Amino acid sequence: MVSASKEMVVYCFDTLLAHYNTEEAPPPAFEDGQHPLFVTWKKMVNGSEPRLRGCIGTLEPRGLVNGFKDYTLNSALRDRRFPPIQAKELPNLECTVSILTDYETADDYLDWEVGKHGIIIEFTDPGYGTRRNATYLPEVAAHEGWTQIEAIDSLMRKAGYTGTITESLRKRIRLTRYQSSLYTMQHSDYVSYVKASRGAAPSGSKSSNQ
Repeated sequence: MVSASKEMVVYCFDTLLAHYNTEEAPPPAFEDGQHPLFVTWKKMVNGSEPRLRGCIGTLEPRGLVNGFKDYTLNSALRDRRFPPIQAKELPNLECTVSILTDYETADDYLDWEVGKHGIIIEFTDPGYGTRRNATYLPEVAAHEGWTQIEAIDSLMRKAGYTGTITESLRKRIRLTRYQSSLYTMQHSDYVSYVKASRGAAPSGSKSSNQ
């Protein structure tokens, strides 16, 4: 089974830096393969808890090389919840790559474990008759300190549901659970890695003093 690796995060940083410098990123140092994946960017401000700056991925298998390239830029520049990440933010960024594994259809909306499983919910909006769906990666509910029901209710809002959340509606949710392999790296560690492996700092990249 393929695991998320340091080289995958380095490739994401390389890709974003190349975008700002209008150049090609160095070739990736990991093997290609077909897997669902996500790229998450967080920003550290004055030593506080890193804040989400973008997170986009795919629940369907994608080629890892092209997938990380596409979702690096989509999550950094096109997550509609946030303004695009600017080059000046690079020194304060932290990147996490996630490779999703072990998809299972749950027996009901509570058939999963906080901190272990990511969840995909699908349900019909009773007010509009439309199908809605959304996902949280495995680390989200634990990081937020949510119970299973709090996570489900939050995910229903993320899916665009604005009506009253009832127990009967929760029971009609179709839930898929999955697990993930993660690797997280801060920009300063990326710069150190590149210096050590390539003999020079990334072009146009500066280490953060924060």
